[in-house]
Amino acid sequence: MDIFHISSNQVTPASGAPDEIPSQGFLWLDVTHDEVAADTGAWRDAVERATGIHIYDPHLSDAINLTHPSYFDSTQNYAMVVFRKLALDADGTAEESDEPAKKRKIPPALTKLATKPVTFLLMERALVTVHATSSRTIETTRNRLLEQKSKRDGGSHANRSPVSPEELMLRLLNAMVDQYLALRQPLTGQIDRWQRALLSPRHPFNDWTALLDARIELRKLDHLCEGQRDAMQELRDYLVDGIDESHNGRTRDLMLVRVHDIMEHITRVLNHAQRLEATIESAVQIHFSAMAHRTSEIMRTLTVITALFMPLTLITGIFGMNFNDMPLIKDRAGFWITMGTMAVIVAVLLFFFRRKRYLEDQARDTER
Repeated sequence: MDIFHISSNQVTPASGAPDEIPSQGFLWLDVTHDEVAADTGAWRDAVERATGIHIYDPHLSDAINLTHPSYFDSTQNYAMVVFRKLALDADGTAEESDEPAKKRKIPPALTKLATKPVTFLLMERALVTVHATSSRTIETTRNRLLEQKSKRDGGSHANRSPVSPEELMLRLLNAMVDQYLALRQPLTGQIDRWQRALLSPRHPFNDWTALLDARIELRKLDHLCEGQRDAMQELRDYLVDGIDESHNGRTRDLMLVRVHDIMEHITRVLNHAQRLEATIESAVQIHFSAMAHRTSEIMRTLTVITALFMPLTLITGIFGMNFNDMPLIKDRAGFWITMGTMAVIVAVLLFFFRRKRYLEDQARDTER
């Protein structure tokens, strides 16, 4: 477990769990799921010794539950926020999920939707974070705080450190939500490629499994964002109700602005996921409409051909009957008269079809 003492003018890493919270600033206790699961009792005792607050068993179980959805709960002494963040490795790509989905043909852009929970235990003067072994957001925030400390020691200007556990938690949440915003461009590009493939008349679309998997993943993102938004709404209500009117007005406003910014970002991701779902459905409907139109054109062409050959087939059938005396049978010009009659019939039918505009689309295609 990593422990940091954060005050207005310095960030100090602690070598071990302190026996009490320092008089100035607040504590940030950062730990991984594996460390908590290894000895939950010892970890809870260490947190209680450092903060003076006892963590209840249900919340302790939720903190190490890797499948827990986004959630908010509060007690008299602390509040718990579970937020599902993108599970990214050091290269910024999604880690392999434990789900039995390796056989599914998920496109590269959608494989980044693997998520893992991060648990925040918000106390009056301490923040406890429980996350996966590799969390780029936590690591980046930690390094940034330490860099600010070194810059202050060097005498140069540095950004302001968080002044409360609430502000630190909101900074972390904002960074996690921004990862979802970064997914909009690759997801849109993937959907655009599918749209072009669905509407291509030369190459039939056969990647229906990947398209179905994409809809499943987008639906997961939709539900994920809804859970995140509900959790943030409850967190906002908790922070508003817990702020004393005599509290610093600027600090209160800044906190509410950060919460509203996080909720607005989640709403943007939710709306984008819903738009992508609607885009996929529209592209599929247009695809089948184009297929139906293409089939209709083919059937119309076959119908015209059948109508042209029907009288010709009738004439050849008549002259093929086994009678001794038939007109034009013994006439030297009978063959050419019959062929001329067939040609006239075809010309008349083509003229009739053209007047009725049965061949209008084919004529336009020919002109192009």
